[in-house]
Amino acid sequence: MFRNIGPFELLIIVAIIMVFFGGKKIPELMHGLGKGINEFKRGTQGGEDPAKAPEAPKA
Repeated sequence: MFRNIGPFELLIIVAIIMVFFGGKKIPELMHGLGKGINEFKRGTQGGEDPAKAPEAPKA
């Protein structure tokens, strides 16, 4: 599908994205995307972050 994308085509795509979202919104979108990918990886591995795990009740 995207076999022959050259640097000029990538530059055009980036320019269009900048027009739609603006310069300030893109870092926020990338931050959210990174968090989503990390959550997905953590979910597929079956483990949870031990810092976020609830503590056992004390008797």
